[in-house]
Amino acid sequence: MKEGYTGTTADTPKSIMFGAGTIHKGLKYAGGKWNFAESCIGATQKGSKLNIEPDRHTIDVDGALVAVKGLNIKTGEKASMEINLVEVKKDMIKSALIGKEGTSQDNTYDLIESKPRIEANDYFENIAFVGKNLEGKNIIVILDNALCTSGFELEGKNKEEGVLKLKFECHADLTSSLDTLPYHIYYPKTTA
Repeated sequence: MKEGYTGTTADTPKSIMFGAGTIHKGLKYAGGKWNFAESCIGATQKGSKLNIEPDRHTIDVDGALVAVKGLNIKTGEKASMEINLVEVKKDMIKSALIGKEGTSQDNTYDLIESKPRIEANDYFENIAFVGKNLEGKNIIVILDNALCTSGFELEGKNKEEGVLKLKFECHADLTSSLDTLPYHIYYPKTTA
């Protein structure tokens, strides 16, 4: 670190995340390891976007002409992940449509059809982003009870691959306190 020029230190590479990362459905830590290979949903293109944002309300009081510490209240939060899948798979199409499996007359095809209601199994147990820092350590972000809210849109173009753009949003359980979202960020511990 050289004041006035750069904030770079010997520890800087530990905090730089590099690359597109991977997207996982049902990521779990059990038996001393993560199920990365089994939970990866496929290849992406042009990365993914993660957004976790608190909702705030600022209390306006007469005489206060500037922002005042202590007069901001957290009123909720949102957590979402936008992914660009270059692999278009049946379960992701079904999730985007909030659809159901039908019975195909052609036994070489599966059939996905519309349904009238969102059901408990339309929510993924979780959707997760796994990225790496420059030291090769994982940074893991998990959004529980993830529902696809984007719908299904796929554009085919000449001389280009189609990309399925999906947005998943995190939801609280009805049995929770309903004032925080169940997201989890696993950040590598620093060693002295």
